[in-house]
Amino acid sequence: MSKILKDMSMLNGIPGNEKEVRDYMVNQMEGHAEVSFDNLGSVIGEKIGNPEGPRIMVAGHMDEVGFIVTKIDEDGYVKFIPAGGWWSQVMLAQQMVITTKEGNHVRGVIGAKAPHILTPEERKKPVEIDDMYLDVGVDDKEEAEKLGIRTGDMVTPYIETVPLSNPKYLLGKAWDNRVGCAAAIEALHALKGVNHPNRYFGVGTVQEEVGLRGARTSAYKVNPDIGIAVDTTIAYDFPKGSKDTKLGNGVGIMITDSSMVGHKGMRDFVIDVAEEASIPYQLTYLKRGGTDGGQIHLTRSGVPSVALCLPVRYLHSHTSIVHQDDYDNLVKLIVALVKRLDAATVKRITYT
Repeated sequence: MSKILKDMSMLNGIPGNEKEVRDYMVNQMEGHAEVSFDNLGSVIGEKIGNPEGPRIMVAGHMDEVGFIVTKIDEDGYVKFIPAGGWWSQVMLAQQMVITTKEGNHVRGVIGAKAPHILTPEERKKPVEIDDMYLDVGVDDKEEAEKLGIRTGDMVTPYIETVPLSNPKYLLGKAWDNRVGCAAAIEALHALKGVNHPNRYFGVGTVQEEVGLRGARTSAYKVNPDIGIAVDTTIAYDFPKGSKDTKLGNGVGIMITDSSMVGHKGMRDFVIDVAEEASIPYQLTYLKRGGTDGGQIHLTRSGVPSVALCLPVRYLHSHTSIVHQDDYDNLVKLIVALVKRLDAATVKRITYT
């Protein structure tokens, strides 16, 4: 596992509070790209191969699904609301981190009743998120407030990112979508000293999990000729899963999702490049859910766009699994595409 990939997984950043991730990306871009920002906080690293070439936008979103503190009750328990999509059944008894205004981290756990005291009715249904609370191990509200906790603070899952028994299987949080941000950076590093026939924009967007918002503003600023959203998709290789998309079988090329029908010319081009470069891929789709491509492709007069999606088991939980080979091939595919996207190719993709 690369240091960049591990570091980015363990950073904390929910929609509207991506500072830790943005600062890390800026640090990694320095010396490789000219860095700028949109007015919502998306970060843009531009590397110029050919100043007259097409503008290629490769975007991953910096935010992860998490929570926002809404109140502290008199006994010091912390209430929260979701920031992004959660299924309540994966949340109980899980460790969380509250990040205060000062940047301090306060550890806590979402409380869960012992099974001995559950009523028959409680056993029949999952606990509603509205009924959950975070226990930070204090006596009362005053003690919690002395820790710096206040309404609006970010709450994120706590887990150490580690390889599993087969070290190519990587367990961690926030793979959706720190893999996209890490891949955009590692592709930028791989392009150092390399001539390419375009202008490469590696972008970390904000607020994807609540409506693809940073993709809209950053794409308006970049004004791309080609859009490549780098995100995640569902790995179905769990018991009784369809096996349509599997860990270790290659990069997912998104055909369609609820935000975008992938541009056919761009999709065909990506498949041709993957086959030419012997990069394994899988065709995938989502009935629900979307990527930053949903906003990028609608920018200005329209942008031919595709989503490259890393398969993930247990998406939108704090314990997700990705495969190292898929990630490595994702970076290789991005680099291969950037090397080939000259003006004539972009024109052919766009208009034929």
